[in-house]
Amino acid sequence: MASPLGNPQMRAALLMLGGTLGFGLMAIFIRLASATLPTWEVAFFRNIFGFLTLLPLLIAPILGQPRPAAAFVASIHTRQLPRYLIRTAIGIASMFCGFWAIAHLPLAQAISLAYSSPIFVTIAAILMLGERVRARRWTAVALGFIGVLMIVRPWSHAFSPGSLVAVAAAMMSALVAIQIKQLARADKADTIVFWTYAMWVPMSLLPSLFVWRWPAGITWLWLLLIGLTGTLGQVLWTRALKLGDVSALTPISFMQLPVVTFAGWLLFGESVDAVTWLGAGIILGSTFYIAHREAQLARQRRSNTPRRTVEPGN
Repeated sequence: MASPLGNPQMRAALLMLGGTLGFGLMAIFIRLASATLPTWEVAFFRNIFGFLTLLPLLIAPILGQPRPAAAFVASIHTRQLPRYLIRTAIGIASMFCGFWAIAHLPLAQAISLAYSSPIFVTIAAILMLGERVRARRWTAVALGFIGVLMIVRPWSHAFSPGSLVAVAAAMMSALVAIQIKQLARADKADTIVFWTYAMWVPMSLLPSLFVWRWPAGITWLWLLLIGLTGTLGQVLWTRALKLGDVSALTPISFMQLPVVTFAGWLLFGESVDAVTWLGAGIILGSTFYIAHREAQLARQRRSNTPRRTVEPGN
């Protein structure tokens, strides 16, 4: 009998599940570490421990042979350092906003709003890449914004200005996604990941020095686990998307929401009201459709299908 792991789609699904759980655990550890440390400092330790986790994976890829030093140096060569500075500056601001939201908002609310990033990616792709978007995806974007408004609720007493920080994190994450697409035209994935972390470490260290508190006791464990789970989550997520179809894998990534919601209830006594659940469901549905449509268009472009066959539903 053939092993299920011999099926690339099954391997991709398992890798996506592992990456999703990694990101969910990272959010929980961020909340735990933020109980005693400022957000900037948590971000710095996430980056330094993440970088230390990443380097062995770049030098000796999982299930691969160790790279000679010359090959490793060649793999991280780039001529786009100024663009990396812009990408990492926006990325570190997005990380800070996201970490702050996880530390100060209910976990389910913070993660639900983080899932709105693909909605902003669609808009940024129009403005920055000149992509054409038609009725179906515009409808998905509009519904996604409705979901965001249902969670933020600026018209009610339930509104918290902190929720806008989570929205800002999603918006900046969308800009980063577009910049990665631009960088990927000339650089390999390993190059992008290496320079991102190499710049994130000093960028997050500088502001953390102004609010520095030395971690104590079990906080060191939370910080180490933030770097470990976040980096492994990224590695597994990336490998999953290389193997499988993004539209098939996206629903698996939604498992992060029930994981962090349960952790928020169990560890921090948080509850989620029906309106927030409804808004989260609308955001996830919108995100799924956008991912599904992007995958369809990508397949059609690869098979050289004439553009007129994809425009009516674009």
